[in-house]
Amino acid sequence: MKPDFYEILGVQKGTSASEIKSAYRKKALQWHPDKNKTPEAEEKFKEINEAYEVLSNSQKKEAYDQFGHAAFQGGRTGPQPGGTNTYRQGPFTYTYTSANGGGQDPDFSFGGFSNPFDIFEQFFGGGFAASRGPRIPTYKIELDFMEAVHGVEKEVNLQGGKAKKIKIPAGVDDGQRIRFQDMYLYIDVLPHDTFKREGQDVFVEIPLTLAQAIMGDNINVPFLDGKDIKIKIKKGTQPNTLIRLRGKGIKNPRGYGVGDFYIRLQIKIPTRLTRHQKNLLKQLNL
Repeated sequence: MKPDFYEILGVQKGTSASEIKSAYRKKALQWHPDKNKTPEAEEKFKEINEAYEVLSNSQKKEAYDQFGHAAFQGGRTGPQPGGTNTYRQGPFTYTYTSANGGGQDPDFSFGGFSNPFDIFEQFFGGGFAASRGPRIPTYKIELDFMEAVHGVEKEVNLQGGKAKKIKIPAGVDDGQRIRFQDMYLYIDVLPHDTFKREGQDVFVEIPLTLAQAIMGDNINVPFLDGKDIKIKIKKGTQPNTLIRLRGKGIKNPRGYGVGDFYIRLQIKIPTRLTRHQKNLLKQLNL
């Protein structure tokens, strides 16, 4: 049977994206055929990159966690180079562009895995396997969270010491690859202290006191434009209540709508109470 992708990278199911990145970095450098001359190095290197291509992509990882290797085997039409292919599994249907197509969308390719050396160069910014033949150069750029959300113009240092200004569209995500006329640009997005991203959706956790949850309140919540928004907390709000602001998330860089903004309310339960406070709670019979 085909090895488990989590086992290949040496991580557990449920491991964070940053830990998956770290595991991939270690394994890929260890088994790259330009450095590791053992007979099994190239096949091992391909396995590592195939595993990372799936586990580093939220859509692919979700399909793999649900269906295993069957999510990328059998039931596909194609692949047809340069065309659109369809894969069916149970009640789900995925449409993707084949890896050899000029209109490839690497984030939604549920089959036809990429060249493992391309994946490696996307991650490390090039510099390996120059003897393997001409290839469109790949560069890596680091963005902070808000630069990725709102878009930014960045200067990229190219081969030969040249610099080029690149306009990064709003909504790009960590691990995304953008094709420009003469290059690929691999996006590395830094995490944010307040906001957590899942696709085009954004989540923020807001603490409430027990009194606020019981009696209701109006609170300020940080938002993506740098300003606070006012939210009304209803009386009797329960722990982990999720408030959804439809269409207030992150713009899809390909223009396919906008995600949602979610506010998760965490109620702080006091751990130390005075005798007077305890008596008051007993009187309230909560």
